[in-house]
Amino acid sequence: MTRLALIAGQGALPGAVAKACATAPVICALQGFAPDRLCPDLTFRLETLGTLLAQLEGLGVARLCMCGTIRRPKIDPAAIDDATRPLVPRLTQALALGDDGALRAVIEVFEDAGISVIGAHQAAPDLLPAPGVPTRARPGPDVAAQAALGDRVSADQAADDLGQSCVILGETVIAREGDAGTDAMISQLPEMSGGILYKAEKPGQDRRADLPVIGPRTADGAIAAGLSGIVISAGGVMLLERDSTIAALDAAGLFLWIRERA
Repeated sequence: MTRLALIAGQGALPGAVAKACATAPVICALQGFAPDRLCPDLTFRLETLGTLLAQLEGLGVARLCMCGTIRRPKIDPAAIDDATRPLVPRLTQALALGDDGALRAVIEVFEDAGISVIGAHQAAPDLLPAPGVPTRARPGPDVAAQAALGDRVSADQAADDLGQSCVILGETVIAREGDAGTDAMISQLPEMSGGILYKAEKPGQDRRADLPVIGPRTADGAIAAGLSGIVISAGGVMLLERDSTIAALDAAGLFLWIRERA
């Protein structure tokens, strides 16, 4: 079996992916974005990406998964090493693109070096929950229309290269995810009674990177905000710590609908 490397960002996802691997992966960390509860085997900067590629080749790595939160770093031209210098035009072009375009460009760099890039859901398939309602509470009759509105918001956010979630109350979009992420959006909500958190992958996004995630922290935020439940896209949103997430929602009377988009 070919060896797997993780470019592990922040948050709980890298640890969950590493735990799901039968063989310990090579943990790579971008300087300034050390993963939570994982000890990196390799730490790199974007200015030393060429050296990282050579190190991965030397370790027999043929597959790579990018998972966790990483913000776009600033580039120091003086820190670019000789192995990375040939990549500078491609990296410069990538950083000029939106988030989705930049990720695709970086994926191409790895794949051109002979390293196949896979999604976190491929490295850890159990993180994608089956369609249905695993909570005791179930969505009411108005939630289907709210979820359909969420689909339209998702398409708009994809066109503008924005976030992957929103909060809907009745027929109104109360909040849309920005660069700070879903949990930050929820924490800034006004006091509410009802409404849903909608989260889905962007239509047309490259599923090998930045597939959305929910987990216990998301559940706690939805409970604290007074929401009625959470709607996520089946096959497009990963669920971390499934048992504890559902237990928290059950205790508070919220639903989780893992919904198949039309």
